[in-house]
Amino acid sequence: MFRLKLVGQVAALGLVALLLGLLIWKVVQNDRSSVAQDFNRGKHPLAVDFDLKRLNGDGSLRLSSLRGKVVVINFWATWCQPCKKEAPRFQSAFERYRGRVAFVGVDTTDFTGDGRAFLARYGVSYPNVRDPAGRVLHKYGGSSDIPRTFVVGRTGRVQTYIFGEARASDLESAIREALAA
Repeated sequence: MFRLKLVGQVAALGLVALLLGLLIWKVVQNDRSSVAQDFNRGKHPLAVDFDLKRLNGDGSLRLSSLRGKVVVINFWATWCQPCKKEAPRFQSAFERYRGRVAFVGVDTTDFTGDGRAFLARYGVSYPNVRDPAGRVLHKYGGSSDIPRTFVVGRTGRVQTYIFGEARASDLESAIREALAA
């Protein structure tokens, strides 16, 4: 009986070690191929296309439908403190650049109702979409570390990447640079 129990414990420990190894391998592999990682290596990667359900509107939004415009993509969540601070800045920039720059908020890992309440609380009116499982965020280089902001040029290439809370001056500078390109 003791021997059988010991064999079972060793097998369980081996399985846990194998799963941990697979998790580490997956994280390392994904970090090598994300938009943020490519940008940080000095490249200007194509923004990964997505088609997500709108949070504040009907239907869905496909990023590639905005090709030809400068696009600001902001990944946020209701539980993120810096996201709460920067939300009014994005709304203000949206109002200032309306018609010249497209803004897309990506609410990640939230419930729909929480996201809608956040948009109402902070007066956000530009298009926002839902990434409930964080799959799109993951392709851009994050797991739960947000906010992240990407400014995409007219050709669909990322021109600026801001990790963490976007200060008004950084956002303004990134948008002007993208418009001038």
